[in-house]
Amino acid sequence: MFNNQEDQDLSIDIQQYWLILKRRWLVTSIVMASVFGLTALATFVMKPVYESEGKLVFSKKDAASALSSLTDISQQVGELGGLTNLSNPVDTESEIIRSYPIVIKTITELKLKDNLGQQLSVDDFLKILKLKTIRGTDVLELSYKSTNPQEAANVVNSLMKYYLDSNISTNRAQAIAARKFLSGELPRAEKRVTSAEIALRRFKEKNRVVALDVEAKVSLESLGKLNEAITQSQGELAAAYTRSIALQNEMKLSTREAVDLSSLSQSPAVQEVLTEYQKTQHDLAVARTLYTNDNPKVVNLVMKEAALKNQLEERVTQTVGNSEFLPKENLQIGELKQTLTQDLVKSEVERLALTNQIGELRKVFILNKKRLDSLPRLEQQQLQLQRQLTVAQTTYQELLRQFQLVQVLENQNVGNARIISDALVPEIPVSPKILLNLLLGGFFAILLGGGTALTLESMNKHLRNIEEANRLLGFPLLGTIPQYGEKTQKNAPEGLVEVPLLDNPYSPVSTSFEMLQTNLGFTVSDQELRVILITSSKSGEGKSFVSANLAVAAVQVGRRVLLIDADMRRPRQHRIWGIPNLLGLSNILAGQTQLENNTMEVFPNLDVLPAGKIPPNPVTLLDSKCMADLIQAAASDYDFIIIDTPPLTAVTDPLVVGKYVDGLLLVVRPGEVEYSALKSAKSLLSQTKVPVLGMVVNGVSEESGYGGYYYSRGYYGDKVEVNKKPVESHQ
Repeated sequence: MFNNQEDQDLSIDIQQYWLILKRRWLVTSIVMASVFGLTALATFVMKPVYESEGKLVFSKKDAASALSSLTDISQQVGELGGLTNLSNPVDTESEIIRSYPIVIKTITELKLKDNLGQQLSVDDFLKILKLKTIRGTDVLELSYKSTNPQEAANVVNSLMKYYLDSNISTNRAQAIAARKFLSGELPRAEKRVTSAEIALRRFKEKNRVVALDVEAKVSLESLGKLNEAITQSQGELAAAYTRSIALQNEMKLSTREAVDLSSLSQSPAVQEVLTEYQKTQHDLAVARTLYTNDNPKVVNLVMKEAALKNQLEERVTQTVGNSEFLPKENLQIGELKQTLTQDLVKSEVERLALTNQIGELRKVFILNKKRLDSLPRLEQQQLQLQRQLTVAQTTYQELLRQFQLVQVLENQNVGNARIISDALVPEIPVSPKILLNLLLGGFFAILLGGGTALTLESMNKHLRNIEEANRLLGFPLLGTIPQYGEKTQKNAPEGLVEVPLLDNPYSPVSTSFEMLQTNLGFTVSDQELRVILITSSKSGEGKSFVSANLAVAAVQVGRRVLLIDADMRRPRQHRIWGIPNLLGLSNILAGQTQLENNTMEVFPNLDVLPAGKIPPNPVTLLDSKCMADLIQAAASDYDFIIIDTPPLTAVTDPLVVGKYVDGLLLVVRPGEVEYSALKSAKSLLSQTKVPVLGMVVNGVSEESGYGGYYYSRGYYGDKVEVNKKPVESHQ
């Protein structure tokens, strides 16, 4: 179902476009003929143009592939590379080829001229020159067009030659600049190397540094051994100290006394006097047992004892320095005690020796530990100096190497591009392509012709066809009235040419009014349609024409009809029927006459009430009880009442009369009414309570929409000659 609807909509759209082209056929034809003619003329007048092509391939580095640039060592002289990830080196070289020096040199050398015989400008040359990068390769294609095939080939070959020369000159200029820079930089680099070497040497001399890693290893081992020696000595010291205490307790002597006692026991002088002294004491003791104290022998022995005692004290003092603390009985000891005394002295000597040894070991340990703690700082300083020296040496070596390479490359012809395809003289022109140009000309002719027609159509603000009326208004379509013109009748009244139902009952117009009459019978289902109002959006749409013919169509189906001309501003019905307009609706509403006295029978069962004298206030008369009474009285005498009113957008008369009718019929005429008038009319009707029966489209042609075949041939199949003259130009 949806597909059928879409196909139908497409068919309608195509039909509308075709109708637009038919309406604008003259302008469309002129535009199409002009475009196609100009295309054909330009194609056959144009001189043949030849195109020649050449190709260059680019390498990443130059032939030597060795010379580093001055700003970045990783870059090479002549190397192709972009500053950003988005740049393409081949595109960069393309712009170099298009640069002014190369282009102007080519133009000058080949003496290129323009159409006026003047030297070809750079801008014109660049418009003709084409540079194209072949996708996925480093190949650049150059092409040039000219009416002279030899000139096209010469231009491409010259461009490639001049570009290669420029590329080589640029690379050599880079080498020269590099050499000059390196010549001035090498002495400074060498000076930096010397300064770094001197600084490193002074550091080693000042801090007695030979090999810090070896020294650190040896220091760690030495500290370990010193620590072990200190621990061992401390153990031995504890043992010696324990032995000394034990010997002192055993001998009840202090260490000093033991040492002195050992010294005295080993002194011959002391022992000799001591022995003599002890013998004298022995003799004195024996003498006292035999003699009195006054005995000379006793006295001599006493004096001898005193002398020996003094002598002994002198000898002890000479030996140990002091004899006061040493008892006389200890001046001579036995062998065992002497051995213990020697052991005590030896133990004490060992203790003192171990104490001194531990002290010295600790001093050495502290010195070594301090040196070891300073090694990381020294190593950091040495590494910094070594790094500075390494950087200076590396820079110097690299600069020296580059300087040697520059000297070689300065005299070489180094380039990063080469020709892989020379430009040949073309034999076949690339333009004009006659068939293609004519096809394109025809296509654009059709396109511009149709576009012109559509543009002119879009500038038209009038209603075009029935479809637009349906879209803008949305009212039911009750009938379509084809265009109607005069048919010569010698005996016909002058006004009756506007009533084709009487003038030509078998015409398409008559048939359309019969269909309108039939369709009106289906608009109201719950009651009989007795009183209708006919109006339009603006004047000139044929509302009076439709009113008159609809009245005749109603009479022909056996109904008694009253046609009221309620347009008391520009009345029309009296002209259509050729009747006087001295008295009419305005006079009845003003109370000057009665309805039955002013209706005129223009056709059997068809009475017409003209508008009468034009009053100064039609709205006041229409919006009165007299108007309601008139319609009520007429409805009792007639089967069908048709009221012809002014246009909706002109005055409010139709809306006032709409209160008394069963429905409103809106007349719409394509090509006459504007969109704005239709929208205003719809807005007015939507704001009132007047029931809208539908719309009738008047003046329909094949271009406006429906019924082309039907209206052109008639119901009975006899072709009816219709003089296409617009109907009712006034209203």
